[in-house]
Amino acid sequence: MWREFKRKYIGDRDFYKRYLWLALPMILQNAITNLVSFLDNIMVGQLGTEQMSGVAIVNQLIFVYNLAIFGVVSAASIFGAQYYGKGNHKGHMYSFRFKIYAAVLVTLLTILLFVTKGSDLIALYLTDTAGNGATDEALQYGLQYLAIMMAGLIPFAVNQAYATNIKETGQTLIPMVASFAAVGSNALLDYLLIFGIGPFPELGVQGAALATVLARYIEALIIIVWAHINRPKNRYLEGAYTGFGIPGSELKAIIIKGFPLMINEVLWAAGMTVVTQCYSVRGLEVVAGLNIATTITNLFNIVYLQLGGCISIVVGQYLGAGELEKAKDADNKMIVFSVFCCVVMAVLLLFVGGIFPQIYNTSDEIKSLATSFIAVSAIIMPLYSFSHVSYFTLRSGGKTMVTFLFDSVFTWVIVVPTAFLLANYTGLGIVSVYFLVQATELIKVVIGYFMVRSDVWLVQMV
Repeated sequence: MWREFKRKYIGDRDFYKRYLWLALPMILQNAITNLVSFLDNIMVGQLGTEQMSGVAIVNQLIFVYNLAIFGVVSAASIFGAQYYGKGNHKGHMYSFRFKIYAAVLVTLLTILLFVTKGSDLIALYLTDTAGNGATDEALQYGLQYLAIMMAGLIPFAVNQAYATNIKETGQTLIPMVASFAAVGSNALLDYLLIFGIGPFPELGVQGAALATVLARYIEALIIIVWAHINRPKNRYLEGAYTGFGIPGSELKAIIIKGFPLMINEVLWAAGMTVVTQCYSVRGLEVVAGLNIATTITNLFNIVYLQLGGCISIVVGQYLGAGELEKAKDADNKMIVFSVFCCVVMAVLLLFVGGIFPQIYNTSDEIKSLATSFIAVSAIIMPLYSFSHVSYFTLRSGGKTMVTFLFDSVFTWVIVVPTAFLLANYTGLGIVSVYFLVQATELIKVVIGYFMVRSDVWLVQMV
């Protein structure tokens, strides 16, 4: 029994060496990014609850944009990894060109939306339960933050197009280095510009936004310059800018397979944003508590998120090379390893999570709410880990319509109505509401298990 389990689900030293060599740079990159976000959040939190809440709401809106960008680049990435695995550099180039076009288009549409409807979008999250005018202050701080953050959307979009293509070739170290440089700059500039250290002006929430924007330009510059200097390692750049077209067959394939993925990322992110809005009807304190909890939880989520993300690269390359059994074997082992690591991180979060809210300059009520939200997230985290790896397994085989149903449809049919009804029409405490909404992930775990076991994703597409 144990021998069979070990053979099927536990890899040897060489397997984990390859897997971790790919994953660790991505984990470290995201760890540093989230650590800086945490420090940024703490620094803004020292300014006051209204400032922190205004910034948190805008970041929730930008989260939808970020996922939209991930969606459009991922639509082409499901082909990119397989093109690279097959040695088709021209096909890889066309997938890169698609990413650039789609990412820039999404960015321009987002800027237009924020310029025309930014105030209305922020106001959706502000429910004045205390009647002290704090929500009006939070709105103004949010608008100040948003006005500057829009300048950082273009470099973020272009950077994602380049970075994902680089990762598809197995070169995860360079995006990590660029991220380190960016987050280091962000942390330093945050401190200088938020509080006005030395000759720098005290800009508050505007300083936080400016620091983030400058860091995004630094990261994009490093990635782009490195890619073009090291052309032999990035053969997808051959001819990328000597023309503008994408062959009809390539474009059709990306749109047919990738469109559900594009829509999925946007709808899922929008769904999560709506869920947060449902929670926000319980008051500004809930918004602030969720912001603290989410920032801290993200520090612990990165392990399973990046281990899961590696599945699309490793499995995608095997599928592209036609090695279906190797793809299945690697997938089984990566799923078990990812969930195991997540359980370890969840236990750690459960024991130490309550320490972090005490750092913030806010009320005891908000600190208590944040601590409770963190505990719930730790308990539910293993469920999210399994559904996450299931999602990437299905995606690696181009089953984008299935992932659309698995992710976005589930969110809007199950999660959003649950959050809306419990938050607005029951007398349950907000922590109980939060737990019940998070616990719906168990349904996805069951669905994901049977979908992965069915082997519908074992497909060579290119």
